[in-house]
Amino acid sequence: MMNLQPFIFASGVLHFGTLLASAAVPQVLDWKGELRKLDVLSRQLIWVHGLFIVLTIIGFGMLTIVYSGDLALRTPVARAVCGFIASFWTARLLVQFFVFDAKPFLNSTLLKAGYHGLTLVFIYQAVVLGWAALG
Repeated sequence: MMNLQPFIFASGVLHFGTLLASAAVPQVLDWKGELRKLDVLSRQLIWVHGLFIVLTIIGFGMLTIVYSGDLALRTPVARAVCGFIASFWTARLLVQFFVFDAKPFLNSTLLKAGYHGLTLVFIYQAVVLGWAALG
């Protein structure tokens, strides 16, 4: 059986890469201007939800880096953790493919490359962690 530990560890590193890339989203989408149009509570909810997503991804990154060896052992708890994270990224991919329309914002080669690069990272997360959970 293949050792998944390095793949799971790489998943952890990619979680932090995702956060770095996502730091550009508020500027690219002009959240400062766009959110100003909303009432205060709605604006606060968007920022709070965004913060919780960031904290979740930090948690996923820490778990998959610090415990990559344990997660690769495929114990019931390891499979559950990997399955949950894989489900998160699978749901994110489904939203990206069937809900979001990013085309109007992909107006430069860098933004297009970043968008497609993140898509590949999300696929990697779903496949590797799904494999660890189900394989």
